[in-house]
Amino acid sequence: MPTPMFVTKLFIPPPRPNAIPRSRLIARLNEGLQHRLTLISAPAGFGKTTLISSWIADCGRPAAWLSLDDADNDPTRFLTYLVAALQTIAPTIGLGVSAALQSHQPPPIDTLLPNLLNEIATLPHPVLLILDDYHVLEAMPIVQALTVLVEHMPPQLHLVLATREDPPLPLARLRARSQLTELRVTDLRFTPAEAAGFLNQVMGLNLSVEDIAALETRTEGWIAGLQLAALSMQGHQNAASFIQSFTGSHHFVIDYLVEEVLHQQPERIQNFLLCTSMLDRMCGPLCDAIVRDPAASGQVTLAYLERANLFVIPLDSERRWYRYHHLFADLLRQRLQQNASSNVAELHIHASAWYEDNGLELEAFQHAAAANDIARAERLIEGKGIPLQLRGAGAPVRNWLESLPRPILDAHPSLWVTYASALMMTGQHTAVEQKLQAAEAALPNAKPDDRHQDLIGRIASMRATLAVIQNDAETILRQSRRALEYLHPDNLPLRTATTYTLGYAYQLQGNRAAASRAFSDVIAAGMLFGDSIYTIAATINLGQLQEAGNQLLLATKTYQRALQLAGDPPDPIACEAHLGLARIYYQWNDLERAQQHGDQCLQLTQQIESVDTFASYALFLVRLRLAHNDLPAAITMLDEAEAFVRQHRFVFRMPEIAATQVLTLLRQGHLVAAAQLAATHNLPISQARIYLAQGDPARALALLEPLARQAGMQGWADEQLKLIVLQALAQHTAGATARAVQLLAEALALAEPGGLIRLFIDEGPPMAALLQEAATYGIAPNYVRQLRAAFGQAEDRRPIRQHLIEPLSERELEVLRLLDTELNGPEIASRLMVSLNTMRTHTKNIFSKLGVSNRRAAVQRAKELDLC
Repeated sequence: MPTPMFVTKLFIPPPRPNAIPRSRLIARLNEGLQHRLTLISAPAGFGKTTLISSWIADCGRPAAWLSLDDADNDPTRFLTYLVAALQTIAPTIGLGVSAALQSHQPPPIDTLLPNLLNEIATLPHPVLLILDDYHVLEAMPIVQALTVLVEHMPPQLHLVLATREDPPLPLARLRARSQLTELRVTDLRFTPAEAAGFLNQVMGLNLSVEDIAALETRTEGWIAGLQLAALSMQGHQNAASFIQSFTGSHHFVIDYLVEEVLHQQPERIQNFLLCTSMLDRMCGPLCDAIVRDPAASGQVTLAYLERANLFVIPLDSERRWYRYHHLFADLLRQRLQQNASSNVAELHIHASAWYEDNGLELEAFQHAAAANDIARAERLIEGKGIPLQLRGAGAPVRNWLESLPRPILDAHPSLWVTYASALMMTGQHTAVEQKLQAAEAALPNAKPDDRHQDLIGRIASMRATLAVIQNDAETILRQSRRALEYLHPDNLPLRTATTYTLGYAYQLQGNRAAASRAFSDVIAAGMLFGDSIYTIAATINLGQLQEAGNQLLLATKTYQRALQLAGDPPDPIACEAHLGLARIYYQWNDLERAQQHGDQCLQLTQQIESVDTFASYALFLVRLRLAHNDLPAAITMLDEAEAFVRQHRFVFRMPEIAATQVLTLLRQGHLVAAAQLAATHNLPISQARIYLAQGDPARALALLEPLARQAGMQGWADEQLKLIVLQALAQHTAGATARAVQLLAEALALAEPGGLIRLFIDEGPPMAALLQEAATYGIAPNYVRQLRAAFGQAEDRRPIRQHLIEPLSERELEVLRLLDTELNGPEIASRLMVSLNTMRTHTKNIFSKLGVSNRRAAVQRAKELDLC
């Protein structure tokens, strides 16, 4: 869901028509374009914004402007506005970054900046980026990301920072490299000549040279102080007397001048200034909603304030949106708090209501939180469908909840649950359970109603999600079923999330049909109320099920659909889609593309806290290294994978790692160590491989045959295929060539539709010899030819043996002849007076004996053998 934006934050303040020319500073700024960064650092009121707006109007470079405020400390919000600012001068810049930021779990800001900088580097001309009021940025992820931006800016970009204090950037290094231009307080102060022009020409005073010099000395060239003094002096007959009394410390002077300015305004204007001071930006309708003065229009009053030089700054050329000078706003807010008759909370509620009515839910929530209206803030978090924390606003929601005292949270158990959800959405998984327990402790004090029941369901749903991270199928099932029992029927977002976790548990248990139905339901739900993080996850899991069913072409399309949903740059969850594609391209023996997708998987995996995907990636990479005959690199990667799994306590990954370790030990000839490892982790398939390596095919077959039957009964196509391949190798080792070729023909029939290659190649020389036998029988000739070419075998020119490994029965011959007709399956069954299932069994046996996978190939093969 796109985040509503204040486009006025992106408008360049128009140059003041009567501004004092500051040619000496403009020249400094123009010279600074040869460097990387321009820093304008001075306290409030020194004309930083006015100077920059005057400069860029004539500098000849396109400029992107972003006015910052406290809310921009949310990394997602900051980068969203930064991209929007750049798009005002280059509309195609950052489209992929914008898409990623609209995901429900946006990637970290530092992972998106490189793509943005690379796009800026393609611009055909130099541009300016101005960040005004940079000092408000305090969030460490943003500070770190902007440090990277400054150090890696392309030559097309010149960055200008206007700030009240020096930013935590490597300024010393930039100075040493002559990459920094600085304007500071001593530069920005009005000179006597500039002060004279301002006071007499702009403010309309008639001061003597002596009076101007005295006032300039008292204010130390501080422009806002001069402006405040000039406004106060407009009501005094004796300017010299006023200037003489204009003494004191900096802050006391400010208080005095504001008092003087405010007292000279009508009561209605004073009330307007105080009531609207709590707004970061304002327009007429918003002011009307807060001030509630039917006698005066907010828009008219804002226009008056601008004409009266009462520290309002227009934010657009239409003069619709304004903001107060920050210092003036701070002082007004201080007076508002001190005013006993002011109900500040009520003003925030009025602002919240206006923002909500205008579809700006985040700002509505923030004002409700400022009013300490717990019920309203919570309602706004929940939204009209998907909660704020699931729409990329997890940080502000979490920050507000962190600020609340525990008694308030205990009085509202739902806030504890929201707190846990915000933590989960911001990647702080380890802190979630504590908040869920706090919610449960507070629940007995809550009234048992539908909302109470729904909270129990929400807690269970989050616990199911936490269990997904540990692949704990039993806990996932228990908590998911509990969630669906308690969640309100209208709570579709969480019921959908719970359907996903339920499907994940089914997938872990091997119930692939049930898992597929659950994931399909999640995807369908996304079509109803919008795609979410769970839509992406369900699409990836559906691809995994298709991959496990050897439907590699279909799985490829599903993974690619998941990448589309994940955006560009992708949501980190897309790491699993890239890993699935890496495995598929590996099976297709396209090792280069497999490596590419593996690299993308790793890059995204590193952005997620506490996930086991790295272990899966490592196992894929081991296979890839073994395919390149790089055994040392494979062993090193396996060691890293095991260390990772043990460090993060992903014990469920150890059997996979151990099975791969057995493969590397067998490559090294370490049979005893391999046997010990297989026994420790109860790995029957690995043990069968060890028996084959020891030359004991009988014991290998004793293990493999029941496993193959079980895989077939459960519909595990991938496991069944692997086991049949191993059975074929065991039979061949035992000297039962005919049975080995028959089993290989069955495996080829299962594998050919998906185009699997590495499944056979990775078995090495024993499989190469068996494929040569299959070639002499003419089994799946094109496929076998492709596999043998992958082995590097020359095409066998010996004549094909024109006989079957196992002859067809009379009934099978009868079925075969009917397959060479236009009759369909039910019609053939009717002609033979057998059930459709019986006819299908005969057909399956025919395909296996002929070494084919479909009806047309069976008929063609039969004609070659003169069987029909």
